[in-house]
Amino acid sequence: MNATQEQLKAKLEQALMAAFGDEYAGVDPILVPASNPKFGDYQANVALSLSKKLGQQPRAIASAIVAKLDVSEICETPEIAGPGFINLKLKTAYLEAQLNSIHADSRLGVPTAKHPQREIVDFSSPNIAKEMHVGHLRSTIIGDCIARILEFRGHDVLRLNHVGDWGTQFGMLIAYLREVYPEALTTANALDIGDLVSFYRQAKQRFDADEAFQETARQEVVRLQAGAEDTLHAWKLLCEQSRQEFQVIYDLLNIKLTERGESFYNPLLPGVLVELEKSGLLVENQGAKCVFLDGFTNREGEPLPLIVKKSDGGYNYATTDLAALRYRIEKDEAKRIIYVTDAGQANHFAQFFQVARKAGWIPDDVELVHVPFGLVLGEDGKKFKTRSGDTVRLRDLLDEAVTRARTDLEVRLKAEEREETAEFIDTVAGVVGISAVKYADLSQNRTSNYVFSFDKMLDLKGNTAPYMLYAYARIQGISRKGEINFAELGSNAKVILQHETEFALAKFLLQLGEVISTVEEDLLPNRLCEYLYELSKKFNVFYDRNQGVPVLNAEEPLRTSRLVLCDLTARTLKLGLSLLGIQVLERM
Repeated sequence: MNATQEQLKAKLEQALMAAFGDEYAGVDPILVPASNPKFGDYQANVALSLSKKLGQQPRAIASAIVAKLDVSEICETPEIAGPGFINLKLKTAYLEAQLNSIHADSRLGVPTAKHPQREIVDFSSPNIAKEMHVGHLRSTIIGDCIARILEFRGHDVLRLNHVGDWGTQFGMLIAYLREVYPEALTTANALDIGDLVSFYRQAKQRFDADEAFQETARQEVVRLQAGAEDTLHAWKLLCEQSRQEFQVIYDLLNIKLTERGESFYNPLLPGVLVELEKSGLLVENQGAKCVFLDGFTNREGEPLPLIVKKSDGGYNYATTDLAALRYRIEKDEAKRIIYVTDAGQANHFAQFFQVARKAGWIPDDVELVHVPFGLVLGEDGKKFKTRSGDTVRLRDLLDEAVTRARTDLEVRLKAEEREETAEFIDTVAGVVGISAVKYADLSQNRTSNYVFSFDKMLDLKGNTAPYMLYAYARIQGISRKGEINFAELGSNAKVILQHETEFALAKFLLQLGEVISTVEEDLLPNRLCEYLYELSKKFNVFYDRNQGVPVLNAEEPLRTSRLVLCDLTARTLKLGLSLLGIQVLERM
């Protein structure tokens, strides 16, 4: 709810009490944005809901509320419509004052959170010795966007990369490399990441087929857990090699993360079992230590256990996640912990969250949130793969996006007979290519699958990054054409609203804070994308030579007023895109 809506709601609540007594304190006035602009800007529907309780006609109730309602500083005289709707239209002077206020504010009127807190966003989380692929794209992009929005709202955000850097796979890989490429276990960067991935696949095949090798691999895990110097050194080299490759991707995407892998929590795993034992939750089942869950059953309908220690004495993901959760609450003092993973892991989170709650580890003021997302599909509607059927490497996907953006730009420059420097082309292609991939992902409802299409995401029309970037660059073009520095319009520049396209743009500009607040709560970045897209469309109508108004050719003081609207639109786009992890371009 935006600031204006909050004010009107409070005034309606006061009017309800004044009209019908204190017993109506806290009754929701059911204030919503008007569905049709001809009815005003807001509509209160409370009169209809009170008719039975008060034994009066809704119109009579609405009249009694309006008689006690003082909104004269914000709205025109309230009107009662239909069976008892209270319609409210914002005053032009009020709108102008609001716009003048946000124009002078670097945050464009978006407040910081009333109760800022420590929040953790757990995202990206690739596995060591494996390349980042398209499956990591959504977690990385969505997690970064959520972190940016929470940071902008003033929360203390810890961005955690829970990498898979521990477990059986390392025993398997180290044992295999000892045989076929021992230099990789003693020398930094002896292998590139592609070779490391290839060796990992070969090691997995050997592990699955050779029982003697399985035992050798398990012994390497034991040596690793015991801190054997040579095995630990080899493990560190493998981790560092992968880390360097991950960083190339994170730099391309402009993503900041604090790595805290599974190995970090390894010393804490025995303590998890001790605490579960104390709380009476731990049960031995077929040699494994388990916690039985409510609401989860196997195919036979029997209660399903969450295994926290396997029959061979090893721990699993759930144990590590429980240890991490305890650490994040007790040591990091997080009040909201957000996990950004694919929807396929929903049961895993529901299960270990339940165990933690049963154990009494989750204080009342701590919120656990799983942020699930759907699959990335190919244009054939199936899981996105290369032509050979392999998983798409994230590095290849990003490189192709930039290459395609460069080709599109060069075609456009040729058609427009424009000459640009190689540096300009490199910069624009890089920004447009990476932004197109990010925006295509974030503009989808994250809970849905979406089809990955370079052609659609690089289109200059529609709800795409290039369209947004072009809208921003178009406004900067106005400043260049008019030789105007928007930053120097000054505090004396006043907004004057006259034309219907100015009103439509002005009212939409004032909704930014509400949109950001909504995304902070529901963690759906597509809501911000939809807002920016609609804002761009409203600006284009405002600036359209047929439907809109002149800007540079307008007479003063309208010229300056409209330049302020242009500047506010550009700054809103820039801020909104930055929260999506997208940088703007002054020229395209």
